[in-house]
Amino acid sequence: MTRTTPAGTPLGDDFHVYDTTLRDGAQREGISYSVADKIAVARLLDSLGVGFVEGGWPGALPKDTEFFARAAAGELELRHAALVAFGATRRAGVSAQEDPQVRALLDSGAPVVTLVAKADRRHVERALRTSAEENRAMIADTVRHLVDAGRRVFVDAEHFFDGYAHDPDHALRVLDAAVTAGADLVVLCDTNGGQLPTGLAGTVREVVARTGFRVGIHCQDDTACAVANSVAAVQAGASHVQCTANGYGERAGNADLFAVVGNLQTKLGMPVLPDGRLPELTRVSHALAEIANLAPDTHQAYVGTSTFAHKAGLHASAIKVDPELYNHLDPAVVGNEMRVLVTEMAGRASIELKGAELGVDLSGAPDAVGGAVRRVKELEAHGWSFEAADASLELLLRRELDAAGELDGVGERGAAPDAPFELESYRVLLDHRPDGAVVSEATVKVHVAGTRVIATAEGNGPVNALDAALREALVPHLPWLDEVALVDYKVRILTDAAGTDAVTRVLVESRDDREEWTTVGVHGNIVEASWLALCDALAYKALRHKANAGRPGSAAATA
Repeated sequence: MTRTTPAGTPLGDDFHVYDTTLRDGAQREGISYSVADKIAVARLLDSLGVGFVEGGWPGALPKDTEFFARAAAGELELRHAALVAFGATRRAGVSAQEDPQVRALLDSGAPVVTLVAKADRRHVERALRTSAEENRAMIADTVRHLVDAGRRVFVDAEHFFDGYAHDPDHALRVLDAAVTAGADLVVLCDTNGGQLPTGLAGTVREVVARTGFRVGIHCQDDTACAVANSVAAVQAGASHVQCTANGYGERAGNADLFAVVGNLQTKLGMPVLPDGRLPELTRVSHALAEIANLAPDTHQAYVGTSTFAHKAGLHASAIKVDPELYNHLDPAVVGNEMRVLVTEMAGRASIELKGAELGVDLSGAPDAVGGAVRRVKELEAHGWSFEAADASLELLLRRELDAAGELDGVGERGAAPDAPFELESYRVLLDHRPDGAVVSEATVKVHVAGTRVIATAEGNGPVNALDAALREALVPHLPWLDEVALVDYKVRILTDAAGTDAVTRVLVESRDDREEWTTVGVHGNIVEASWLALCDALAYKALRHKANAGRPGSAAATA
């Protein structure tokens, strides 16, 4: 708790990665961290190796006050980062010693304090309703008081770029008041997020040249330039960069920590994280999204699941020769991975690469590859999509191998994906009962293990009832079916430009104790689309069960 500098970072105190997820990032609409959440976030950021973790505003928010109290009591031990308390300068006309908000900053126990100060004369006169002279006195008095109490102090010059454009001399005098009083550095804030990289970099360069002060940068993303502006500021002389995890923040958000760090370290060669921590970017990003209760951005730079996903056949052809031809860096460097998507744009290379990813060996099987390419294009023209349904795609590839006579039992290529049953018929009824309850009832007639089976079950919807009836029919003959759980069900209605009858696409996500898999079904009838996806889910499980049964010592082999 007493450390005021980063630990374990190759650049040490010469360059700061400063995270403000717990304060500025928490202002994003839809985020509400508990104190336990804040402690978990701080630990993750520290594990990544950021230099400073801003914990919040003690004295202003009860949860933040509690967070710092629990941190000071030993609940939060930081290995790399220094803990920062955020607050404002003293009020006009009150001494720093007498201001309760300044006292709360000291009581927090945080070894570093960041103060927000108005750098735009218009904000001083219209928002604070005080004079430029008193504003500078407020800054100087507060900084001096905190430094005398043994705190390291940073000053966020709020609205700096707008203020500098309006009255540059006033903005620079604000910086001077902070540094002269003992602030370690001043942070130039693009508070309204309206700057563009070239102009912002020019201002940073000019400020550094005119003052000689150590400066930092804090960018909002209202022009979608927060990351670019932050990197441009570093190139112009800033040695302290403030970010938030996944770009969380009010309005359009802040500079994304993971993109900024990725750019600085992989593009500019600046080792801003401790050795070995860069591959943790993707894991930490997704873990922090989980705590925030937000879905990860699949297209987020460096860490998104789609960031290194390739769809076009032309790309796949080049990637097959050399992955670096269409990746700006090895995805593993940031803990991510490359994926090949198979769609109507797919060519032979896409199919072969995706097959290898799924464990289906298509080498030396040109007829199967050609058949798979044709089949995918044909199905996607009718509304099918395999981008998010790897299990259905694997079954399709294995069926094409089988059709081409290129399967090899349970050997190197894998087994043909035979369905574990044969459908005779199914029927689904909807019953609206006198008490208002709406219940679905499904009856299935199937042939399994040489036996004709009829089963009926109820469910809260037609698909649930159909799944329940199928399980009732099959479990006595296929005990492994009990291991399978349907965990997600998504429906999309597809219509063409002419507005003809809609087509329904269904994605079913299933799980057992080993893995999760997703299958797809498409039909004009939602129940039949669901049935197709359910059948693929069971065919995939049967394939895996058969493969596991061939492994020595497996439960399936000894059953």
